[in-house]
Amino acid sequence: MSKEGLREKAKVYINGRLIGFHDKPLQLTKDIIGSRRISQIDSQINVAYDEKTNEVYINSDSGRVQRPVIVVENGKSKLTEEIVKKLQKQELNWNDLVEKGIIEYLDAEEEENAYVAIDDESITAEHTHLEINPIGIESIITSMIPYLEHNMAGKALHGAKMFKQAAGISYVNPKYRMDTEGYLLYYPQKALVKSKTMDLLKMDVRPQSQNFVVAIMPFYGWNAFDAVVLNRGAVERGLGRMAYYRTYDAVQKRYPGGQKDKFEIPTEETVGYLGAEYYKSLGEDGLAEVEAKVDGKTAVIGKTSPPRFLEEVSEFGVVKEKRREASETVRKQKSGHVDEVIITEDLDGSILAKIKVRSDMIPEVGDKFSSRHGQKGVVGAVIPEEDMPFTQDGIKPDLMLNPHSIPSRMTVGHLLEMLAGKASSMQGEQIDGTPFNNVPLSELKKMLKEHGLREDGKEIFYDGITGERIEGEIFTGVVAYRRLYHMVAHKMQARSRGPVQILTRQPTEGKEKEGGLRFGEMEAETLVGHGSSMLLHEKMIEDSDKVTELVCEKCGIIAVNDKIRNRKYCQVCGSTKVYPVEMSYGFKLMLDELKALGMYPILHLRDKV
Repeated sequence: MSKEGLREKAKVYINGRLIGFHDKPLQLTKDIIGSRRISQIDSQINVAYDEKTNEVYINSDSGRVQRPVIVVENGKSKLTEEIVKKLQKQELNWNDLVEKGIIEYLDAEEEENAYVAIDDESITAEHTHLEINPIGIESIITSMIPYLEHNMAGKALHGAKMFKQAAGISYVNPKYRMDTEGYLLYYPQKALVKSKTMDLLKMDVRPQSQNFVVAIMPFYGWNAFDAVVLNRGAVERGLGRMAYYRTYDAVQKRYPGGQKDKFEIPTEETVGYLGAEYYKSLGEDGLAEVEAKVDGKTAVIGKTSPPRFLEEVSEFGVVKEKRREASETVRKQKSGHVDEVIITEDLDGSILAKIKVRSDMIPEVGDKFSSRHGQKGVVGAVIPEEDMPFTQDGIKPDLMLNPHSIPSRMTVGHLLEMLAGKASSMQGEQIDGTPFNNVPLSELKKMLKEHGLREDGKEIFYDGITGERIEGEIFTGVVAYRRLYHMVAHKMQARSRGPVQILTRQPTEGKEKEGGLRFGEMEAETLVGHGSSMLLHEKMIEDSDKVTELVCEKCGIIAVNDKIRNRKYCQVCGSTKVYPVEMSYGFKLMLDELKALGMYPILHLRDKV
């Protein structure tokens, strides 16, 4: 066959491999789909034809995400009322529907060519499939967002991302688990506005949110931008309070020669002895006592190791072993109480000690909260209860959200959840906010009216500080808010002086290593833009790796300062005409690396001292 003839034919790929050509790709695609619908081939096989590239893709490999949809032919759903009745009588089951081609599984590639209707009413002659339920469009996590169809797609993704960061009941056996890090919300509540997915996942049994009374209003600038204001009275009653768990472990290693580590309270003779205050929480066995208070200066596992080298024999022929300090201490800013102590064995049969430390995390300025709609914010202020604004009925909000958070983000679902939460708290029952299947706004308004509240969810508020009535009406409702595990106590960092890296002599990086805060290229550019050259010099040289090196006037390279012979000279030409030059050690290191590459960097001196 000629090359031109091959070009006209469509390429056929099976699981990404080219297996041949076909002159009727559309007919081939229809035949494969038809065979699948009458169970001649497996229901898991998918086929798609791409008109732009003139290629047919057939997929039967594992790992593809598929979703079930109802087949539509000639503008009519194949799932008729008759079949639904048979399903209800249990004369048919799911597998029968798949075998008969009433329901089929589509993967991402085949879905590209599908035109799926949301419900029976919207089916036209062009439609190829029908959703079993529109919630099938969403993922498991996204479908837990109530009134989701009223939000922007970006905010839905944002809200879904934060489900994974929420503190709640992460596991049902926290007492026996020894995770490196863990979070436990003290008083989690069922969400007043739920979705069907939450029922399937039993989210009422393992909740991860609390129902906050939220007022959308500014408060003296404390909730500017994304900040939120919390009610101190609510915080003191347990709002958003949680425990943070951190596990520390140590092993009694065995060494060649019969020596081994030992769990004990180190004595003053121990090499590297930290001081008595470090060991105040340890019991006789060298392990911290349960419920003992520990902080950044406390050892939780007292441990000593044998010396690295054998000691010399004394005049009496006795070897006095000087043991080394090897205790496990609590990390900085992670103080708390010892929650659990476990002694077990590792795979080699060595004794392994694990100690879990519990820290109480009370909401404070800088901690992060979020609703299910991606309305996240950090606490800008925790206001005394007596200063909080209040309604005619004396209700004070737990949280105040800035009004500017709503219009630009278009999270109408958040507003509907506030109304639904308010109606739910008056009605005394959970309200279904499942995407595409929820209690409509008209119903919510009716509920609020029945309980003597305004249909629009607005309330008249009085300023708690001045006692005056606030102009305008404030939209108020109940929303399930989540406390996220990003806490300011774990992020705070400061450094004045501290360790430096050996190679570059610049400050170490990372909070645990007492590192400096990185002043990068973009930060430097801002100072250049402001013309702050002295500040730039201070940040990038003085505070970092400033060094004074001698430079040869003749050769222009770094000279030597021989302190033993008290002589300053150039290694290349032997000249003693060398002058001190201030530079960053990183620059000096670069000069050395250039020399190692066979390049000769020359420094030209101008002002000689």
